[in-house]
Amino acid sequence: MAQSLLIEKEIIEKEKDFSKEHRKVALASFIGTTIEWYDFYLYGTAAALVFPALFFPNFDPLYGTLAAFGSYAAGFIARPLGSMVFGHYGDKLGRKKVLTISLLLMGISTFFMGLLPSYHSVGVLAPLLISLLRVIQGFAIGGEWGSAVVMAVEHAPKGKRGLFGSFPQMGVPAGLLLSTGVFSFVSTNMSNEAFLNWGWRIPFLLSIVLVTIGLYIRLKVSESPVFLDVAEKKQQEKRPVITVLRNQKKPLFLTIGMKLVQNAVFYVYSVFILTYLVSTHGIDRSVGLNAVMISSAIGFVTMPLWSYLSDKIGRKPVYLFGTVASTLFVFPFFWFMNSGSVFLITIGIILGLNVLHDAVYGPQAVYYSELFSTKTRLSGASIGYQIGAILAGGFSPIIATALLAKFDGQYWPIAIYLIALGVLSIIATLYARETYRNSLT
Repeated sequence: MAQSLLIEKEIIEKEKDFSKEHRKVALASFIGTTIEWYDFYLYGTAAALVFPALFFPNFDPLYGTLAAFGSYAAGFIARPLGSMVFGHYGDKLGRKKVLTISLLLMGISTFFMGLLPSYHSVGVLAPLLISLLRVIQGFAIGGEWGSAVVMAVEHAPKGKRGLFGSFPQMGVPAGLLLSTGVFSFVSTNMSNEAFLNWGWRIPFLLSIVLVTIGLYIRLKVSESPVFLDVAEKKQQEKRPVITVLRNQKKPLFLTIGMKLVQNAVFYVYSVFILTYLVSTHGIDRSVGLNAVMISSAIGFVTMPLWSYLSDKIGRKPVYLFGTVASTLFVFPFFWFMNSGSVFLITIGIILGLNVLHDAVYGPQAVYYSELFSTKTRLSGASIGYQIGAILAGGFSPIIATALLAKFDGQYWPIAIYLIALGVLSIIATLYARETYRNSLT
């Protein structure tokens, strides 16, 4: 074990500058997270458009959507547990091992979703099974994000940690684009009856092919050089998760708070808004889907740009701009959505997600990684990220849908909810220290 770690470290030492190994890590981070987020977001799209009729048919349409989003949130509840388990082993045994396991878990659970019978076939067992598989998805993604971003950041050449941290982050718009694109392609190329009967299963079954590709790429990547240095000296933390919870409370709470507005606006703008446009304004579902797809494609440019800017001027100025601007844009976003114009709806989603949200999410990976030491980096960054995700992202579509039902389709209570989260994120960011000039070791 020690000998193999030493050999791997020597190989990496020869490639200090931007090298073939760096490109391989960047590609593996991007491809792997794309596949994981494809699986995760596929469920969100289906929960908004298909699952209410298939798995929760005995509800009023709006409350059926609320029940579907409830099962959607179950995946978020499992994410902090996944972050703790994978964080513990990732800080002790290495980043690469947990990346492989998380990808396998995600792909298998998504594939089995495509095989499930509907409520009309097996009754209440159907929503129970779909919720169970969603929990497994959440557990897997809880380990995926931290492992992928820490691996990318710790492999990064000097002065490019922000840029490298954006590669796994770009897996989010890529996964969203891929899942939305496949879902849209399948749904528009068959009748609604055929799509509800069997067509919706195709995107889920396709996951097994994507996971095979992702595993092949990830297995060829070397372990993090920063972790190898700790492992060679046998300095791994014995209980990294406990250390974070007991001794690193400030960065943990700050990362949780910094996450809130970013995750809430993302899921409201990309998942809830699909239901909002259809149920409130009677706009065809393809309008929202296409707007989200366009925004996801633009994210391939905006996310690395914001991250690269954080390498030049610092993490905090970029992150703070994103949180403040996202908070101020909430009401204008709904004005765009209520316009009824396909063009303005698309522009609103692009502004909300690419211009503002990406200023937060782009440098988030490197910022969170730099706030924790090497021995607890994966655990700390993962737990902060995932708890923030469950508090904001997991419940935001449910809260938004419930507010929509409670206030007879009025959008202003949803806007107030998002602004409140924005204020909390602004305060947390103001208290976070600048890190972009700090060493990772």
